[in-house]
Amino acid sequence: MFQRDEVSRECKGASKTISSLYCKMATVSLKLLVDNSTEKVIFAEAGKDFVDFLFGLLEIPLGSLLNLLAKERMCESWSLTKVYESVNKLGNEYLQHDRTKKSLLNPDMPFSNTKGTPLMQQLGYQKSQSSSSSFSFGSSRIDDRKEMDGYVKGSVTYMISDDLTVKPMSSISTISLINSLGVKDIGTLEEKIVDIDMKKALELVRTSFGSSTVLTDVFVEKTMKKCEIVD
Repeated sequence: MFQRDEVSRECKGASKTISSLYCKMATVSLKLLVDNSTEKVIFAEAGKDFVDFLFGLLEIPLGSLLNLLAKERMCESWSLTKVYESVNKLGNEYLQHDRTKKSLLNPDMPFSNTKGTPLMQQLGYQKSQSSSSSFSFGSSRIDDRKEMDGYVKGSVTYMISDDLTVKPMSSISTISLINSLGVKDIGTLEEKIVDIDMKKALELVRTSFGSSTVLTDVFVEKTMKKCEIVD
């Protein structure tokens, strides 16, 4: 469940930037099952709050995600970042007359009748405003007056694989995953509770673009990293 800390005195009057939002942090907890013998996450046990956050990422335009990651210097080596920087440096005289850099570099969120989670709101999630009470796309029609609370039902516990595959959790799916990963000794398995704040959420987003072991990469500190070279 999300928990909001009290706003510290330093945050009073601060502008709504990524850094200032660290002072008022929403967090979500994950229960990880870690195999200590391989130093890998088997899966995470998550509730509605974290799953809503993951699914909500699909609604954020790519330009906005790059803007968030760039502010934290999390994607400097990406080729897409070079495209982003090219747009930023391009003279306005080269853009179509009805185009602005903001529409590419930090576009508005698309219209949605889904309420953003606290983490999504801190990442900059703002539902686009519409002058009408509904929004139509093709043959579908979304009624703005009926705001939905996230994307999934809250009465279900979900299993998140290391590659961020999301499934409803069950004893059968848990045992099947453990067996498929070749775990030989369940005595090496350990539960670990981690809290995800906005900075950690951005790290998850960045890692997910180039890894199939996201939870391990973000939350498991490798033994090799702790070792010091001894002459």
